[in-house]
Amino acid sequence: MPTARFQVLFCLLVLSHDRRRVLHFNVTDHPTAEWTARQIVQAFPWETAPRYLLRDRDAVYGFTFRHRVAGLGITEVLTAPRSPWQNPYAERLIGSIRRECLDHVVALNSWHLYRIVAEYLGYYHRTRTHLSLCKDSPDPRPAQPPAIGEIVELPQVGGLHYRYERRAA
Repeated sequence: MPTARFQVLFCLLVLSHDRRRVLHFNVTDHPTAEWTARQIVQAFPWETAPRYLLRDRDAVYGFTFRHRVAGLGITEVLTAPRSPWQNPYAERLIGSIRRECLDHVVALNSWHLYRIVAEYLGYYHRTRTHLSLCKDSPDPRPAQPPAIGEIVELPQVGGLHYRYERRAA
């Protein structure tokens, strides 16, 4: 993502495939193997690491990263070179973040981009529907019968999106 000062920022996302939930993300202007290794440890504290990690063949996943992942007991599964369709959930998430959020705002710096993405992920987890989850969000939400009250709109992500809920009168 380019900023207002034309600085390029990078975002790392750790996605759980079962409910399309983003477990961890962070932003940097200079991704290194050491930085990504720290991010993977922060994503899975206290022996919560999954059995498998599906990733691409980016150079940012260097020796330090691979060594740290092996130390966590995670088996790495690599996609084929230039094959984004082999990790469709991550590609879909990145495309959604870009189309639904980042194409409409200009980040000023890394902290601003972090806040924008954090706010979007709150919307993504609690409000945005997914067809693969039977039109539910990654955080399940209860059905609201008409008897509760009228529908009100609640702005999210700085007004880019809205959440509709029933509120008692």
